[in-house]
Amino acid sequence: MFGKRGSDDGNRFTPEFRQPAPAPVAPPAASSADTAVLARPAAPPPSAPVAPPARRAIEAPPSAPDLKRVQREKSETYYDTKSQVFSALIDTIDLSQLSKLDPESAREEIRDIVNDIIAIKNFAMTIAEQEELLEDICNDVLGYGPLEPLLARDDIADIMVNGSKNVYIEVNGKVEQTGIRFRDNQQLLNICQRIVSQVGRRVDESSPICDARLPDGSRVNVIAPPLSIDGATLTIRKFKKDKLTLDQLVKFGAISPQGAEVLKIISRVRCNIVISGGTGSGKTTLLNCLTNYIDREERVITCEDSAELQLQQPHVVRLETRPPNLEGEGEVTMRDLVKNCLRMRPERIIVGEVRGPEVFDLLQAMNTGHDGSMGTIHSNSPRECLNRIESMIAMGGYSLPQKTVREIVVGSIDVIIQAARLRDGSRRITHITEVIGMEGDVVITQDIVLYNIKGEDANGRLLGEHVSTGIGRPHFWDRARYYGEEQRLATALEAMEKRTD
Repeated sequence: MFGKRGSDDGNRFTPEFRQPAPAPVAPPAASSADTAVLARPAAPPPSAPVAPPARRAIEAPPSAPDLKRVQREKSETYYDTKSQVFSALIDTIDLSQLSKLDPESAREEIRDIVNDIIAIKNFAMTIAEQEELLEDICNDVLGYGPLEPLLARDDIADIMVNGSKNVYIEVNGKVEQTGIRFRDNQQLLNICQRIVSQVGRRVDESSPICDARLPDGSRVNVIAPPLSIDGATLTIRKFKKDKLTLDQLVKFGAISPQGAEVLKIISRVRCNIVISGGTGSGKTTLLNCLTNYIDREERVITCEDSAELQLQQPHVVRLETRPPNLEGEGEVTMRDLVKNCLRMRPERIIVGEVRGPEVFDLLQAMNTGHDGSMGTIHSNSPRECLNRIESMIAMGGYSLPQKTVREIVVGSIDVIIQAARLRDGSRRITHITEVIGMEGDVVITQDIVLYNIKGEDANGRLLGEHVSTGIGRPHFWDRARYYGEEQRLATALEAMEKRTD
């Protein structure tokens, strides 16, 4: 496959994988390994992206020394050496044949050839530096290049790449700069193209904005030149390998144990739920947690711009929007998906993010027998959430009286759960609010649970607690009794009142 590797390993591959090599062109006194390096078939230039068979799964986050290595700024000498080795590697291997191997075999072969190149060119490197170089080059060819160490870490919430020289991450709610950089803007753009091509999308000058996802469900946004002036900008919202549960959110302080019990009951009794919050407040994480309490017998259909929900039920249909093609045709919008859901016999419809006229179709579904449907929306409070829903219905061109729109909203939504990212970086559920009806033209809501901030500690972490507002029988009490959950609901509310006192 890779040409003659010398007498020691010339029989490593069966004949059908070997590529006939032209006459070797080597300097005087070249070794057999030298001949192997220079006797490979021609390959695409270094800038051409290579579609990997699959990204290598990493079972555990790197150890503490690895984390320090990720953050360390590498020297210009290192990048110069890496560039020379990478160029020699591309001239050496047949990329079309390499793509036919499984990831582990391809990685092993690349490491062997890079070791040969380092020995031939006499680079002065320590064992640790050589191992680091081997890993970096394997990641460049088979994975996502310099992003691989960051993607392996489970403590990172966001990766933000601002051009080839500036890479930032969010850890524990705080943004910090890393020492990682790309070889140049072209390498960064190649990796962006590699990511989006795996989900059938593209990013280039004619289509410079793209939403995509990684195989693990992490959300990806790319904006390329000429819209991004200093090189491509890549933003990755990472998903944890271990899916969070409400019990874990309790341990993190996002919600109290009694508040979590109320949320479980709300999900079980098929209340229609809207999760409201700002960017990065944990709306999708909370939505994933609530779906754990959907009966396994129910047929659930999800609609998303970029598929990222991780439902555990066996009967789940996942739908994803599609952007227009080069001719501007073939687009499938969120509204198209939500309308089509109604013909698919759903028991629950879950919309990953409501951001336009599709909210009207979702409300219609909630109000016509699809109880227990859920969605997320960007807003800063439950009251503002209702206002935004009205605005998005107006965006769809519906000429309905304001009172009629509000009656539809009140008849559809049962509970609004407000999530917030506080100034210390922590994420909290700040409101559990019911939509109970109308008085005149005004929508009436009542809070069941609130989060009160009391102060901050010596480290700047905010201190607070979840408190009951004293509502003994919420508006969805009859629904809870219908599903046999009224005793548990009463116990949770009573415990929360005692804790508040």
